[in-house]
Amino acid sequence: MDVEVGVVVTIFSGILIAAGIIGTIVPVLPGVLFCWLGVLIWAIFGDAGWGRWAVLGVATAIAAVGVAAQYAWPGKRMKQAGVPNRTLIIGGLFGIVGFFVLPLFGLPIGFVLGVWLAEQARLREAGPAWESTKHALKAAGLHMLIELASAFGIAATWVAGLFLA
Repeated sequence: MDVEVGVVVTIFSGILIAAGIIGTIVPVLPGVLFCWLGVLIWAIFGDAGWGRWAVLGVATAIAAVGVAAQYAWPGKRMKQAGVPNRTLIIGGLFGIVGFFVLPLFGLPIGFVLGVWLAEQARLREAGPAWESTKHALKAAGLHMLIELASAFGIAATWVAGLFLA
């Protein structure tokens, strides 16, 4: 059985890109990184023409802009809402513990609980603590949407490259 290397590389790259998209939804895998690595592997080892380097360049730009935006934009909104970075760090630590205590669902539950407890300790009132928690959840959701959009953008660029390169 003789299988072309280019076909194997393309299939592997597609699987890596699909895993990256899933990783943006299930926050265990580095989604954008997996998508970009899939395109990188395809560009280096695939048998596409010179256009593969253009595809890699566009995918790299999408990844760079996406990563910058997913940290800058939600972070700016958190600062405007008055939620300190310490609160997000505590929420993240609770999320990690929650992930191991209750796989898959423990991460978001732990994050919410950690943010609320940190804000409850800081503000000493349940109402304002819950408002801060809602702001943190909106920022986390925005972060996730930006990452998902970046992953889909990289995937769409790669698929276009399959047909055009």
